[in-house]
Amino acid sequence: MTSTDTTSDARNALVALRAEVGKAVVGNDAAVTGLIIALLCRGHVLVEGVPGVAKTLLVRALATALDLDTTRIQFTPDLMPGDVTGSIVYDSRSAEFSFREGPVFTNLLLADEINRTPPKTQSALLEAMEERQVSVDGRPRPLPDPFTVIATQNPVEYEGTYPLPEAQLDRFLLKLTVPLPTREDEIGVLARHAQGFDPRDLSAAGVRPVAGAAQLAVARAAVAGVTVGQEVLGYIVDLCRATRAMPSVRIGVSPRGATALLAATRAWAWLSGRGFATPDDVKALARPALRHRLDLRPEAELEGATADGVIERVLATVPVPR
Repeated sequence: MTSTDTTSDARNALVALRAEVGKAVVGNDAAVTGLIIALLCRGHVLVEGVPGVAKTLLVRALATALDLDTTRIQFTPDLMPGDVTGSIVYDSRSAEFSFREGPVFTNLLLADEINRTPPKTQSALLEAMEERQVSVDGRPRPLPDPFTVIATQNPVEYEGTYPLPEAQLDRFLLKLTVPLPTREDEIGVLARHAQGFDPRDLSAAGVRPVAGAAQLAVARAAVAGVTVGQEVLGYIVDLCRATRAMPSVRIGVSPRGATALLAATRAWAWLSGRGFATPDDVKALARPALRHRLDLRPEAELEGATADGVIERVLATVPVPR
């Protein structure tokens, strides 16, 4: 089999993930695509939505459709950092101390309702997300490869939640929003439940592994080969710089945000079957790649300004290269 055939098979396997997740989740194709893009970019994802819109089911279905090790952590107010990373324990039989790995030692980590736990525990994920390792007792311990964190959160205005620290927000490649379903999609959800669908039993819904680490490695190598022209690079930079000049923005998108948008753009171009990126690819990923990197002025927020609104205005005003 040629390298072209291998790459094509990897693309087909990852595209098939969307159909597989669709067996369990109705009407969230954009969010599924965002999760796949993050996997291709070795990035992490924050999924936000009100309770009851299937955020956790979405991630569980994706994990089931991937032949990877997965772990779920339910974040609660009393969760400690060691509960995430692991800790040193004493073995009375050998009279020695040893390291017991925490749930972060996995390929796909579902951090459920991450903003239900205080910042000290939230920050326990920082090193893991950025350095792909955790340090316990002064010793760095590498995490498996691939390693991706998919965190869900409820909007911060809901009682009992803690806003994520800006430093941790910036470590997420994408922030995906899961809206309330349309009337047609909600009818589809009820129809599935009326037919006996059980969200706790995804295997009964027919969700099966369709991609694994081998296909993911091939796909990542192919994404790294996607060509990005100087005009597209300039467009990404111009969009990010324009956010810093918006009157409603206190802190605009940093260069880290620009590199995140570039990575997501290349992955989307490859998934679309192209070996080069276009300005339309940039537009498609601008909102999920940048929305969580904007710090709005308090007075602007009181007047109804939103991060998505700022990005929409920037996309409308920054000249598109032709």
